[in-house]
Amino acid sequence: IAREAAKRAAEQVLWNRVAVRRALDVRAGKTRRKPSPVAPTDVLSTRADWERACAQLGELDLPLHRDKPKNWDALAAISFVLDNVASSGAVLDAGCARYSTLLPSLRLYGFADLFGNNLEWSRPTRHGPVRLLPGDMTATPFPDERFDAITCLSVIEHGVPVKGFLVEAARLLKPGGVLFISTDYDQNPPDTTGKTAYGQPVHIFSPDEIRAIVSEADAVGFRLIGELKLDHAERPVTWPRVGIDYTFLSVGLRKAEK
Repeated sequence: IAREAAKRAAEQVLWNRVAVRRALDVRAGKTRRKPSPVAPTDVLSTRADWERACAQLGELDLPLHRDKPKNWDALAAISFVLDNVASSGAVLDAGCARYSTLLPSLRLYGFADLFGNNLEWSRPTRHGPVRLLPGDMTATPFPDERFDAITCLSVIEHGVPVKGFLVEAARLLKPGGVLFISTDYDQNPPDTTGKTAYGQPVHIFSPDEIRAIVSEADAVGFRLIGELKLDHAERPVTWPRVGIDYTFLSVGLRKAEK
């Protein structure tokens, strides 16, 4: 109970800061500078890559994730949405964590039709126009073609039925809408036998599994944006809790036009 209360308190502090910054931007008529272009489909290859992401988020005065390597895919997702969706568009962050910085960052860029959902949440929460809802990301209550973009950061490795999620994302996105997924990955995955986290076995996706996900996405109407990269020079991510080193991979997809 105390831990959950601390999470909610930190969440409220984050969103309070965002509300103040957004109000100051509007009052000053400020147009925020967008991130430098980032490949939507990519692999985190070195520590320097996530360090550069942290530095750029700092320069842009955007919230930083407390787990520094996660700023790599957060920045990529922000850039991806800004490149593909107008600020009047609707965005769902599927499997959103309370400490996620993606929706707060999009709010600073003027987005208002923003949703996050997570199966673990017990009740809805609202931060201005942003709505965080309890729910299964593979079976949502939203109507068909509700969103212009869906993001899913570091979620599918935690026991998510990936095909079910892709089918639901295809239902929810408008024709031409975009999907950004990031996940734990390694070109030679470390042994995770007996390791668990968040109530699920720890899983690091392999190259063959990523290729299979891209194939499943293609089968339900998505097309890969960019080139699938699977090799990396380092294992720049460390998960001390379970004692493994690995990296992250991102995949950008677009739903076919009708």
